[in-house]
Amino acid sequence: MKKYSSKRSIQILAHLLQQYGIADIVISPGSRNAPLAIHFSEVDSFNCYSIVDERSAAFVAMGMAKSEKKPVAITCTSGSAVVNYYPAVTEAFYQNIPLLVLTADRPTDYVDLFDGQTIRQKDVFHQHSYGDFQLLEDSKEHAEDINFDIIKKAIELCFEKQGPVHINIPLEEPLYELVSELPTFPTVEKTIKHKEYEIPSNLIAEWHTSQRIMLLVGTRDYSPELENQLTQLVKNHSVIVLSEANSNLHHEKFFKHIDRYIFNFTEEDYKTYAPDLLITVGQNVVSKKVKQFLRSARPKQHWHLDEVWQPDTYFSLTEKIEVKPEVFFSKLLKFINLEPRPYFNLWDVLRDKKDAKHEQFLNTIDFSDFYFFNKASQTIPENYNIHFSNSSGIRYAQLFDFGKRKMYCNRGTSGIDGSTSTAMGFAIKNENPTLLITGDLSFFYDINGLWNQYIPPFVRIMIFNNGEGNIFKIIPGPGNANPNTLDEFIATKHRKNAESLAKHFGFSYVKVEDEITLDRVLENFFKPDAQPKILEVNTHGKNSADVLKSYFEFMK
Repeated sequence: MKKYSSKRSIQILAHLLQQYGIADIVISPGSRNAPLAIHFSEVDSFNCYSIVDERSAAFVAMGMAKSEKKPVAITCTSGSAVVNYYPAVTEAFYQNIPLLVLTADRPTDYVDLFDGQTIRQKDVFHQHSYGDFQLLEDSKEHAEDINFDIIKKAIELCFEKQGPVHINIPLEEPLYELVSELPTFPTVEKTIKHKEYEIPSNLIAEWHTSQRIMLLVGTRDYSPELENQLTQLVKNHSVIVLSEANSNLHHEKFFKHIDRYIFNFTEEDYKTYAPDLLITVGQNVVSKKVKQFLRSARPKQHWHLDEVWQPDTYFSLTEKIEVKPEVFFSKLLKFINLEPRPYFNLWDVLRDKKDAKHEQFLNTIDFSDFYFFNKASQTIPENYNIHFSNSSGIRYAQLFDFGKRKMYCNRGTSGIDGSTSTAMGFAIKNENPTLLITGDLSFFYDINGLWNQYIPPFVRIMIFNNGEGNIFKIIPGPGNANPNTLDEFIATKHRKNAESLAKHFGFSYVKVEDEITLDRVLENFFKPDAQPKILEVNTHGKNSADVLKSYFEFMK
């Protein structure tokens, strides 16, 4: 016999989640949210997942939402459990990943009375959410009607903004009164807003008068429609398209390795290669060099295409185009002439030169992080989704060609926390296998990302373990510190490995420490197995930072 919560607010919440097709719910254990856990787990249309650590749970849900491209709900008990959601909420906020955050709470009168697990939960995510709502306790007057409207508004906002929305749910005791039958609630009339867009005539004119048109694509999911549209723009050399590994665009005429080409740009080069019309698509760009380049170049016109975010990243924004890029380009292509422009050839010559030097350098490298990334890019099966951790991982990825594989990284806030959990959540909901390529600090920081009983056996994790936060040996600045200070407090040298963790969490494990073993192991690493697998590439003492620095010196 089914047993549902008797709480009217929870019954309404479950009904509305069903009405809007939100089926996946990640639940962390607790008493105050037990009515939600009991109720949701009894509803046949919900897929419930139990993840103990709230910080990991929220990133797991974010990965699931990213995979399925629709909202996922998370729920936890009251108190500090709630604020453990915050790292993932901020990441989802800046990536526009839809999370519906359902936090159980003590009754409103209990706040600041030093009652157990009671904090100021109302509006706790206000700075990094698209909506903050609080339900009424069932005992309050007109609670049922008011809560119905609140929940409906919150869910629709989550769909519209494609980002985190918070519903705080004060619950009075008793918490464990259950019923075997549910009341009938009305069907919902959905009022989710959809934007209409017509392209202004002045943008058409600006396009036709611009001789140097650059499209820069940042972090975004793969879109065959957008890829086809940008392919039309480059086929006659009308524009140049700069993309990154996690732009998920694939065409031989796109410029995919920005840092290869512009690393050594001088002030004179900034002028030589600058666009007069810059069109930016997507979100965070990994390359710091391209930001420096475009901030110095100051293009005359800068259009940014995004439904939500309109940042003036390059200090030259002239048009905020609040629409999906696919919609914009479908309109633009109807009105513009795709004439060849010499600007493409200017960049193409640069690319040919730098790509040739890149290939030359590959013949000189010894076993190192650089060697590992080059070998991995050639070996990963094409059907794998690849998740990269911050910070070195995604930077190395920009230098190599991973083909048409789908690539992801948490570049909303660019933190190392949650990379593993996000990848595991993504893997749970995706029919294709998932690979996480992670540095050692990011991996050990998110150990609880493996405390997850739903990880499928086709998950693979590659750890490049250089024994420290090697990024701090690469970027300029940290090297000015005293070596002992740098090693202990910034790079945080260590001698840890993942062997015991792999065994503890049910992963098969293999470690390599040289190129010959790596080449041999990779042949079998992606073959089917009853367990997920971890490959740890130990590059301790291999001076990986020096190899990367020598690469850029060679590319001059």
